[in-house]
Amino acid sequence: MKFLFAGTSRESGGAEAHFVTLTRALAKAGHTVEAVVHPDAPMAQALAGSTVRLHAGRFRNIFDLRGYRATIAAARRLKPDWLVGNFGKEYWPLILIGRLLGIPVALFRHRLKPMNNLSARLVARCAQRFFAVSEYARRDYIGHGMPAERVQVLYNPVDTEQCRPDPALRAALLQQLGLDESAIVLGCFGRLHAGKGIYTLLDAANAAMAQEPRLHCLWLGDGIDTQRLRDSIAASPFAARHHQLGWVADAAPYYNALSILAFPSIATETFGRTPVEAQACNVPVLCSDAFGIPETLQPGVTGLLLPPGDTAAWRDGILALCSDTKRHPMASSARDFVLRHFSTLVIASEFVRQLGGP
Repeated sequence: MKFLFAGTSRESGGAEAHFVTLTRALAKAGHTVEAVVHPDAPMAQALAGSTVRLHAGRFRNIFDLRGYRATIAAARRLKPDWLVGNFGKEYWPLILIGRLLGIPVALFRHRLKPMNNLSARLVARCAQRFFAVSEYARRDYIGHGMPAERVQVLYNPVDTEQCRPDPALRAALLQQLGLDESAIVLGCFGRLHAGKGIYTLLDAANAAMAQEPRLHCLWLGDGIDTQRLRDSIAASPFAARHHQLGWVADAAPYYNALSILAFPSIATETFGRTPVEAQACNVPVLCSDAFGIPETLQPGVTGLLLPPGDTAAWRDGILALCSDTKRHPMASSARDFVLRHFSTLVIASEFVRQLGGP
């Protein structure tokens, strides 16, 4: 099949990671894939050098003719079987272009913020396919007026070649952190702000550290609460056992330093890519039992679900996975779970199947 993706976001978040990973997955599966992207965006940089042909384009909003020109020109040349979009500002332009050129349109939505009433009623009806990235998100969209029969679920794909266990890399990272192989490293990766539950995790980790001398915490990422978190760590009794690396362009290698990943969000999450990436590296996870997050793990097998914001429960969860006899079987099961449910091959094949392809 032939696909033309359009996504001119200049951000670097979950929707953008989905765009890059799915286009690469489809190309790797033998499909012809091209994409209209902002030339200066992280997505363009991530796809540079791949087999996905790129076209420079910009959609500031539905009225931006620059995006229409680029997308129409690419579509007329490629003659794709499907137009695919990931971002709200391109929904109506792609629907209009699809109608003009007679090409079906598939749209993904990654946010829970409601669209305006008109779009909520019409977008899923006007596109030939409309995908949520979790069952939780699907229920939310239907609750805000989308027709149930028009909303399908397709999980975020994770590149399991990029995210994979690497014992040699683990040893090097532990050495870089000044830790030995006996250390139990609890990780928190992503945006650092209160809605991500970082203060619950900090308090829980400190309480667990008082009982488990092998426990360390690795913080990777930045955000509006970076300095506040840094100050809170400095004032804590176990400051030396917290390691803040800040923002890194590619977090995938650092999963190998972890014994456990924590995803303690208290703010709404449609899904949760970080826990899936960690499990792909055979790292068991502790996740908030809320929103779309429970769909990212196999509770009791690859990790534990914990009540969001409950410091005592998170302390107990951390201590439970500090036990080698509890943690190691979960680690052994984690990657297989991801390969079966979230690998690029599985998601690309399911996407094509839901579009009616072979």
